[in-house]
Amino acid sequence: MQEIAEANSSAGAKSLTLSNVEIRLGGRALLALSATVMPGEILTVMGPSGSGKSTLLAYVGGFLDPAFDASGRVLIGDEDITELASNRRHVGILFQDPLLLPHLSVGGNLLFAIPQRVKGHKARRELAEAALEEVELAGFFDRDPETLSGGQKARVALQRVLVSAPRFLLLDEPFSKLDAALRQQTRELVFSKAKAAGLPTILVTHDSADAKGAGGPVIEIAAGEEV
Repeated sequence: MQEIAEANSSAGAKSLTLSNVEIRLGGRALLALSATVMPGEILTVMGPSGSGKSTLLAYVGGFLDPAFDASGRVLIGDEDITELASNRRHVGILFQDPLLLPHLSVGGNLLFAIPQRVKGHKARRELAEAALEEVELAGFFDRDPETLSGGQKARVALQRVLVSAPRFLLLDEPFSKLDAALRQQTRELVFSKAKAAGLPTILVTHDSADAKGAGGPVIEIAAGEEV
């Protein structure tokens, strides 16, 4: 995975900055915050349901529902990406569900995410197989995603994100549907991979164990609260 690792390392050299971000719905302020996330750092945003945590990720990722009104800037290093379309931001996202494509094999899900600059079927397949081997899923390339356990699906989803060579990561409570033992294991894997790749990461959660495991700064928000 050298080519993808190099791309991640280059991208991770840049911080992620949220500058005076404000999000409103129907004239009601949901949140207002400013923060800088350094390469390899995980910023945890905690708050109750309805405080705007997932909405914040949608704004940073470039897919905010037009029902919301938002302002403020999102920057990677010195590059302002606020007005860029989601597919041009090169963001990696993990949600509560792994969202594996059911019509593709496990390996096909990874191939789908590998950047087009990686040329040749052989090179792309080798990259996907190496990514699976990294998370103890060697030999799973041709498996149907529906035959995987919850933990296996989570690992495939993580590697699919990483082979896409993102510039930063957004984690939307990706451990919340896993049982306690699996949650701890998956949490450690995701955080270690994000840090090793040098990616600035924002995690939103209501679980204090997630924040503790992330080991980075924590922002606690409530509707209308500025931090």
